[in-house]
Amino acid sequence: MFYLFNAMDLITPDFGLVFWTTLIFLLFWFIAGKFAFKPISEAIKKRGDSINDALNAALKAKEEIKLMQSDNESLLKQAREERASILKEAKEAKDSIIAEASVRAGKLKDEAMAEIEAQKIAAIADVKQKVGQEVSKLALEIAEKIVGKELSTEKDHQALVKSLVDKIKMN
Repeated sequence: MFYLFNAMDLITPDFGLVFWTTLIFLLFWFIAGKFAFKPISEAIKKRGDSINDALNAALKAKEEIKLMQSDNESLLKQAREERASILKEAKEAKDSIIAEASVRAGKLKDEAMAEIEAQKIAAIADVKQKVGQEVSKLALEIAEKIVGKELSTEKDHQALVKSLVDKIKMN
């Protein structure tokens, strides 16, 4: 029962041990190849394809983002240009309205001044006419009092004037 242990037995195995080990390894390799390696390699291939698809999708998305950024930049530039154009048009419209309003105000002022002048002239003429009528009435009343008779007709007036002119010529 004492079996002597030989150190060489560890380095040089028996033929039976090598045979059965090789047979079990080949049988395991065949079974693993048939039932495990195919699904594993298919899973690895599918995983690789999905990774490639994801990378392609990421690259495509990155390109789309770059396109969108350039589109956004061009849209932003266009919007800024439109804003500047609109502000310029608004400023021109404002200046035009102000100029038109000042011209119109000047015209209205000139028209008002002309109207005031016309009314002033009409008022002065009216006052002169009324004063003239009043003066002639007063002169007539004074003349009637001096002469002592009423001068109601044109012939009376002319006769009085003629007599006064004759008196002035004599002096």
